Amino acid sequence: MGILVVFLGRTHGGVHIHEDKLTVTSPALMWVKVKLIHLISSLIIHHTCRKKHPLRLDIIVVLHAYCFCMLISICILGVLCVQECFAVRDSPVWMDSSTSDQCQCLETAVGGAQRLADITGSRAYERFTGNQIAKIYHSKPKEFSETERISLISSFASSLFLGDYAPIDYSDGSGMNLMDIFEKQWSRVCLDAAAPQLAERLGDLTPSTAVLGCVSLYYTERYGFAESCNVVAFTGDNPGSLAGMRLQEGDLAVSLGTSDTVFLWIRGPRPSVEGHIFCNPVDCSAYMALICFKNGSFTRERIRDECAGGSWECFSSALRATPMGNNGHLGVYFDVMEITPHFAGVHRFNAEGQRVSCCKRDMEIRALIEGQFLAKRVHAEKLGYKIIAGTRVLATGGASSNKDILQVLSDVFSAPVYIIDVTNSACLGCAYRAVHGLEAEAGASFTETLRNAPEPQLAVRPAPGAQEVQIHNITIHIPL
Repeated sequence: MGILVVFLGRTHGGVHIHEDKLTVTSPALMWVKVKLIHLISSLIIHHTCRKKHPLRLDIIVVLHAYCFCMLISICILGVLCVQECFAVRDSPVWMDSSTSDQCQCLETAVGGAQRLADITGSRAYERFTGNQIAKIYHSKPKEFSETERISLISSFASSLFLGDYAPIDYSDGSGMNLMDIFEKQWSRVCLDAAAPQLAERLGDLTPSTAVLGCVSLYYTERYGFAESCNVVAFTGDNPGSLAGMRLQEGDLAVSLGTSDTVFLWIRGPRPSVEGHIFCNPVDCSAYMALICFKNGSFTRERIRDECAGGSWECFSSALRATPMGNNGHLGVYFDVMEITPHFAGVHRFNAEGQRVSCCKRDMEIRALIEGQFLAKRVHAEKLGYKIIAGTRVLATGGASSNKDILQVLSDVFSAPVYIIDVTNSACLGCAYRAVHGLEAEAGASFTETLRNAPEPQLAVRPAPGAQEVQIHNITIHIPL
């Protein structure tokens, strides 16, 4: 029911990296490659016919790009003949970092980075849509003036199935630096700072659980889709991942991969200049927080090689051999410039809080893992996360297979850790959202809709005494 679409085309990894190394784009037409759309449709129909149940459709495209669409007529979308429909032929993607000047202008216009975060959930980021639009407006004024609609890839993809403009959903719209996430409408001051007459070009916003309508006649006539086949609002990859990991209120999910990512389900967010706050994709009254850390598995592997002879077994033994709190020794290991916080370097401290150049190998291994998870907890709490009775930590990614690493995660957050065995949580989340979107109209919650879906498996519980540890002679009490 959920389909993950990644178009590659004549690109490197799906993108073109320009000479300045900052501008990264993908051909706009790539998003509507006819053969692949046809293949997807055929697969959907085949599945529907075999299963003999109504089609429930939700598609997520993982390359986060922005399409400037100049629609000649609605029927053009209906027949997927869109070569001449793009005012800008190359759309910027999430890797683009060429809009630093636009970010500075936006933050200045609204009163600073924190004020922008208070409105939109994030400080200004180069890859965010508002700053990309501002760059297009100034660098390509003719193309901008010809643009009738600006879409995220999520809303553009749903437009192809509707045969009409689809609105941007609350959750994906939260990552644009243009939307007031509390009012759930476009922020006038942000729009004005980006480009003129932008509200008309962006169109309306819609709840992430909304049913947008039925598929166009093109799909019913060519592929035999039922005329009643509904299209649920499309969203982005990170909101899709939250749905796929089946977070519930109070939960926290940690993805331990090349970069580490923390997903939070929260009610009372406190936006910060570090991390992001989005509208929750499965509960319009809640929010999701996202914090990304560049220094993930590569840093863990470096310390493994240096301190455990390249052996994960020896690495785990070191964690078991050292006490919680590491006798007061702490470490910060940022091999590359970190996102949250924005600095680099390796910094070690002894029990007296003094800087040291090195420490014993076993202690260094624990200092790394405890330091990584303490940072995640500190930044999560800054964004409004609170540990309560029943809180679960859901772990996924490569390092989640190491039980001793998970034990440290459990101890730091003073909560049980569950394992999620999902190869692609965003794809699975789309399937879940499609089903929920059809039942949400009748008042069903996301949890109720998925009551029969497989549950995460308990991996570890906090060790006795994890609620209170001594670090630098300061007692830190972690409430349950």
